[in-house]
Amino acid sequence: MRLLRYGVLGLMVLWSAGPVALVVLSSFKPTPEIFVYPPRLIFDPTLDHYRNLFERWPDFARTLKNSLIVALAATTLTVVASVLAGYVYSRYRGRMLAGSAMFMVAIRLLPPIVITLPLFPIADRIGVIDSYWILIALYATFFVSLGSMILKTFIDSIPEELDQAALVDGASEMQTLLRIIVPLSAQGMVAASVFVFVYAWNEYLFAFIFTTSRAKTAPIVISEMMGSLTGVDWGVLFAAASVQLVPVVVFVMLVQKILIAGLTSGAMKG
Repeated sequence: MRLLRYGVLGLMVLWSAGPVALVVLSSFKPTPEIFVYPPRLIFDPTLDHYRNLFERWPDFARTLKNSLIVALAATTLTVVASVLAGYVYSRYRGRMLAGSAMFMVAIRLLPPIVITLPLFPIADRIGVIDSYWILIALYATFFVSLGSMILKTFIDSIPEELDQAALVDGASEMQTLLRIIVPLSAQGMVAASVFVFVYAWNEYLFAFIFTTSRAKTAPIVISEMMGSLTGVDWGVLFAAASVQLVPVVVFVMLVQKILIAGLTSGAMKG
């Protein structure tokens, strides 16, 4: 039974990590060897594709910075809003609150393209096209419902007696939230932040529609590489995909222990 479990786990890891590993390895292969079949795991590595990436696509480094700014800001805004909303949904009851929760979940189920078309003329009118602000607001809005539900689950597990004890000691409701609720729900905040950061870092549709040059993000440049008039340089494309993968991997590794503990704890509490 244990052997079967490990076998299934190994297949899942191979299915998930195999294509990523293939892309990263291909970014170090000489161009003639990229599509050799069967793929060669032993080859003379080269950094030519990475050099060509930053020489031919000098905007790529700037768009990586844009992606990082947007992803970090959207994650921060989403987590802050989700903590506040999760606290209200956990500690208060009412038909309007229940209705608003259902509304948030229903809106989250809509395809993103549904809101982009009517939103574009409004964003153009107020002057936020091709700015960080429109992407930050859209990403935060798109994920605040999920973040609120995650944080509600964690806050539900915090005994209300702690809130009442803090109020008796003279703490305000905001002080109770900041000094008791937030520290005890930190694992949920990390879990929510991972979802938002990964989405905001890789998102393409909103960035394609609402940015042109100043706030353009890395996925847009990668799509331009695939549509280049001179043909697709697969080595450079794989190098760009590998570089774009690094911040997400680093972020998830930094919060890995907290994330696993938080998701496991949330599952147990649910």
